[in-house]
Amino acid sequence: MAPLSKRVAVISDVHGNRHALDAVLEAIAAVGADELWCLGDLVGYGPQPNECCRTVAAHADLCLAGNHDLVVLGSLSIHDFAGDAAAAARWTQGVLDDDSREFLAGLEPSSHREGVDLFHGSARDPVWEYVLDSEAAWWTLEATSEPLVLVGHSHVPLAIGLEGEELAGGLAPDGTLIDLDGGRRLLNPGSVGQPRDGDPRAAFLSLEPGRRAAFHRAEYPIERTQTEMREHGLPETLASRLEEGL
Repeated sequence: MAPLSKRVAVISDVHGNRHALDAVLEAIAAVGADELWCLGDLVGYGPQPNECCRTVAAHADLCLAGNHDLVVLGSLSIHDFAGDAAAAARWTQGVLDDDSREFLAGLEPSSHREGVDLFHGSARDPVWEYVLDSEAAWWTLEATSEPLVLVGHSHVPLAIGLEGEELAGGLAPDGTLIDLDGGRRLLNPGSVGQPRDGDPRAAFLSLEPGRRAAFHRAEYPIERTQTEMREHGLPETLASRLEEGL
C-alpha cells in the first residue's frame, strides 16, 4: 500500500531566509502539492525569522521544531551552540515577535503520518543527531517501522534505501527520482535557507501518491539575503557561505 494518498512537498531548515523560502514556495506551486510539510529550523542564521515563521505557519499542514527553534525559544540552552550559530541565535532571540514564539512553541521535533515517520534530526535523537552516514541511517530505520522516514537537520539532500539488511544510496542532487515501491526509504529534502551540499540553490522534495519522490532546487536572490544579514550584523561567515552552498 502506498504511504501517501496526496501529493506532498517537504521542506526543511529554512533558517530565516525569506527569499529562499519564497522561491521554494513558488516552485512548489508550479510542481503541484496538496500538502506542505516542514521538518524544522525555521529560524537561526538568517535575517528574516518572523517572516519565515508567518509564511510557514500560513502554508504548512505539518511542521516540526528544530534545534535552532528550540534554542531561540529557550527550551534548549544557547550554550549548546558555539561561535556563529550562538551569535545568530542571540540576535534571533532579540527580534523574534510574540506570534513567532507562539507558533514555534507549539511544535515538536518528531511527528507521524500514515506510512511516514518524520524527525528533525533522527529517530534516536530527533533534535540533535545528524543522519549523514550509514550507521546513523541504519539506526533511524531500525528504530522505525514505516516504509518512509523523513529527516532534516543536516542541510544535505539524501536518499537511502533499506532492502532487507542492505543499505544503499546517498546524496540526492537536483532531479534525483526515487521509486518508493519495495523496501524502505529514508529521505532528507536538503535545506531551503542554507544548503551544505555544494549547491547554493534552495532545496525541497516532492512526494507523489504513485510512490515516487523527486528532489528539486530553486534559484533565489542570494545577494539580497546576504545584504540583509550584513545590515543586521549577523556573522559574515554565515552570509558568505550562502553563495557556495557549504
